[in-house]
Amino acid sequence: MTNRVKGRISTFVRIAIWLILIIGGITGGLSLDIKYFPNLLHSLSFHIITFIAGIILMKLAFNAAGKGGKELAKRGRKGDIPRLQTNLLVTEGIYSKMRHPMLFGLMLLPLAIAFIIGSPAFILIIAPLEMLFIAFMVLTFEEMECKAKFGKAYEEYAKQVPAVCFRAECLKELFLG
Repeated sequence: MTNRVKGRISTFVRIAIWLILIIGGITGGLSLDIKYFPNLLHSLSFHIITFIAGIILMKLAFNAAGKGGKELAKRGRKGDIPRLQTNLLVTEGIYSKMRHPMLFGLMLLPLAIAFIIGSPAFILIIAPLEMLFIAFMVLTFEEMECKAKFGKAYEEYAKQVPAVCFRAECLKELFLG
């Protein structure tokens, strides 16, 4: 199987997982809300507050994903390779502070969507579980792919740079920079 085909399959699988998480979170959250949070389903003020918070969180998530994606597109590609794929290890810009800024931003999407739809069960239960699942997937499969693709160089990079960075200056650059 060629790298181009593997790249397309990997991208398709990731998109499918995202869709399953989002659709499953919405349906699961709303069905739990009917049973456990019926009063909040009819609270306009709750929905206004969560909607605004969700829009802000969505903007931050897309800023982070966009920043990481732009760095990869600018520095991580050489030659004719499929879109969304890289063949060069990027260790500059935001990637000098964290190894997975784009995926860290995208990890916030379930929570942002949960806030936008105003589902207490999705916000409190399902989105955090989905975020942990995404973190697990990134820290296992994404790391394995990077080690296989870039070998010793990635292992050295991983020793120096954390997978994600929660320091204020890192988050500021990631979300606002």
